[in-house]
Amino acid sequence: MVWIVIVAVVVLLAVMIVVVRLTHHDAPPGPGGAPRGARGAGGPGGAPDGPGAPTPVALATASTGNINVRIPALGTVTPLATVTVRTQISGILQKVAFTEGQLVHQGELLAQIDPRPYEAAVRQMEGNLRRDQALLADAKLDLKRYDSLVKEDSIAVQQLDTQRSLVDQYEGNIESDQGQLQTARVNLIYSRIVSPVTGRVGLRQVDQGNYVTPGDANGIVVINQVQPITVIFPIPEDNVPALTRRVGAGGALEVDAYDRAMSVKLAQGRLLTLDNQIDATTGTVKLRAQFDNADGALFPNQFVNVQLLQETLTKQVIMPTVAVRRGAPNGVVGTFAYVVKADDTVEVRPITLGIVDGERAAVSSGLAAGERVVTEGGDRLREGAKVTVPQGGASTPGAAARAPTSPSDGRHPHLSGVPPAAPPAHP
Repeated sequence: MVWIVIVAVVVLLAVMIVVVRLTHHDAPPGPGGAPRGARGAGGPGGAPDGPGAPTPVALATASTGNINVRIPALGTVTPLATVTVRTQISGILQKVAFTEGQLVHQGELLAQIDPRPYEAAVRQMEGNLRRDQALLADAKLDLKRYDSLVKEDSIAVQQLDTQRSLVDQYEGNIESDQGQLQTARVNLIYSRIVSPVTGRVGLRQVDQGNYVTPGDANGIVVINQVQPITVIFPIPEDNVPALTRRVGAGGALEVDAYDRAMSVKLAQGRLLTLDNQIDATTGTVKLRAQFDNADGALFPNQFVNVQLLQETLTKQVIMPTVAVRRGAPNGVVGTFAYVVKADDTVEVRPITLGIVDGERAAVSSGLAAGERVVTEGGDRLREGAKVTVPQGGASTPGAAARAPTSPSDGRHPHLSGVPPAAPPAHP
């Protein structure tokens, strides 16, 4: 029985092979005489896919220009001033005049403490002052009389001296009264708690109706000055000498703040100052940059990515960073680029990179201004490969070619940002 099963399987496989071969031989030819489904110069989308056909690529032209040298860092948003508002006198908190999260201005009323005890103290001090002023005036009149009587030898000189001491005593009392009156008036002013800076208030620490004292640890509210605001960030100590030279020369260094993903620019400011020492544990020095923060994009204690513009290099050969490749094609180890020559063939060119600034890279050697480099489609290239050149020449420096696609330009539609056309319907 086993051999019968084996024979049946062999016969079935032979029949399937014959059917497949007959199907391929009998397939009707496609457009141009090629078997239907075969790939060639007339494949879908009109792209030349046959052996030796040009490879569609996107190009950019290297140019001469300026490039920025930036120092990246991670910074913390820090207010220019953080003030804990506390009462300087004791009393009942009669009124809270701010709303949590409100932006207040310097001198604006924040809270009111019951002023009546301090108004009474002012009136008491004013009464004491007037009483002592009257006593002093009377003592001065007696002193004047005693002086005349001493000249007439009517009274003893000792009585004149005693009266003169009494006048000095009253004058001292008046000075003390004036000081006490000034203190009472200051305490009355302190019953109105005003904002010491312009900033944003936080959460209220005490409610209306509570008895507050200067010893309260949390105070009444915390105010952060957020316009302008600063960012503190560290940089390596190796960058300090060049940076101090720029700061010493009076240059205003530009600082940009980005979000965590480095995708959104939050604010642009300037370097304010450097710390006076290097942190020995990290080998960095702290810097402070100031931002206007008119739109409130920076928030206290927020972590941001910082880009410090150290200097701008001029007359650099610049190419897009997407054209930079790394590997070992044709024995070229390291960094290279696919350079398109005048005959539209590709050359594997070793290059030495300089400063990289975002999507632009400076080339120290290996590339000249005006040469074309491949930005897209390089994974299918090799030394001497033929490529299709975008109509109208290379794209602008720093960007991939985005020329409009036409049926005669011979480029692959995917590289131009235009979706591929549907293949023509077969008759």
